[in-house]
Amino acid sequence: MTVTVPGPTLGVVGGGQLGRMLAEAAAPLGVEVIVLDPTPDCPASPVARDQIVGDFDDPEAFRELASKVDALTFEIELADAELLDDVAAEFDLSVNPDPETLSMIEDKLVQKRALADAGVPVPPFRRVDDADDLRDALEEFGAVMLKARTGGYDGRGNVPVTDPDDAEDAMAAVGGPAMAETFVDFARELSVIAVQGEGEVRTFPAGENVHEEEILRETILPARTTDEVQARADEVARDVLETLSGRGVFGIELFETSDGSISVNEIAPRPHNSGHWTIEGARASQFEQHVRAVLGWPLGSTRLRCPTVTANVLGTVEEPRSARLGNVEAALSDPDASLHWYGKDEVRPLRKMGHLTVTGNGAGDDHVPDDLLAHARDVRDALTFE
Repeated sequence: MTVTVPGPTLGVVGGGQLGRMLAEAAAPLGVEVIVLDPTPDCPASPVARDQIVGDFDDPEAFRELASKVDALTFEIELADAELLDDVAAEFDLSVNPDPETLSMIEDKLVQKRALADAGVPVPPFRRVDDADDLRDALEEFGAVMLKARTGGYDGRGNVPVTDPDDAEDAMAAVGGPAMAETFVDFARELSVIAVQGEGEVRTFPAGENVHEEEILRETILPARTTDEVQARADEVARDVLETLSGRGVFGIELFETSDGSISVNEIAPRPHNSGHWTIEGARASQFEQHVRAVLGWPLGSTRLRCPTVTANVLGTVEEPRSARLGNVEAALSDPDASLHWYGKDEVRPLRKMGHLTVTGNGAGDDHVPDDLLAHARDVRDALTFE
């Protein structure tokens, strides 16, 4: 393989915060990015070379994107997998991860069946098409997490159900065919950011995720668990990669139970919110790794630099309004903090508007002290929406 810079131009379907950070990571490598997104002046547009305004299933917009780039990828599961495949073939472009993988992952039931068939540990689950199916699942599993098969994100489309009398309301809340998964009484949620390159696989250390109201609030590195659990999480993540085709970064969410066992919650075929810590906390970020992987370039190091905590900056307003973050000096004046603003024009309740990363003193620390997590929360909570 011969790599030269300036390098190729990468087309990205999706121009949200992930597209923005992909473009930021691509630039030092000599790679330019063009994004396709339906929102004019999307978050990625200020840092990408160009934006094509079009829906995620718009054939003409896809063809315009393909005509201007050397390779294709995506940063959102709403990308039309079949259209990606067709356009890549028409313009003789590589598209990674494989659209077949996108099709498998975007339907949570299909995803879980593929993992189970491959022997990857997953919580017991079953298909649910209506309220009667849900009541049957409750009888089989007890408490369940009802998940919309497609379209759910940030906890949306997930409804915990314990009472058969709530079945109709729960089905209405997810809005269509769903999957019921036995409710896992987990000790913690972990995530492994795994990278599949050209003939090589690398994994970042497992992070520990802290959720509230089904939304990720903080990710802690290294996870506050045992070395044995870390090793098992890495092993399972690598097994997951064997079920997927195509190159790129995959966010793999895992449950750790009180006995140390690991099962897979969900997979994202792209960089993941729980991997944002890698920008300051690892040798090469998940975004740089994704660019390298989809282009078939050698992968970078996934070594942890130092203990790291990422805290999401979520909308704290009661009603949507223009986005303006105040008291930013609280983050800028902190020597251990790094602020990332996503460039979204409108702030809404609990919408992810940015994130804050706080780093510790060195990679030799075996565990992240609780005060590093408290530090990240304090700096994050000092920020206000004006």
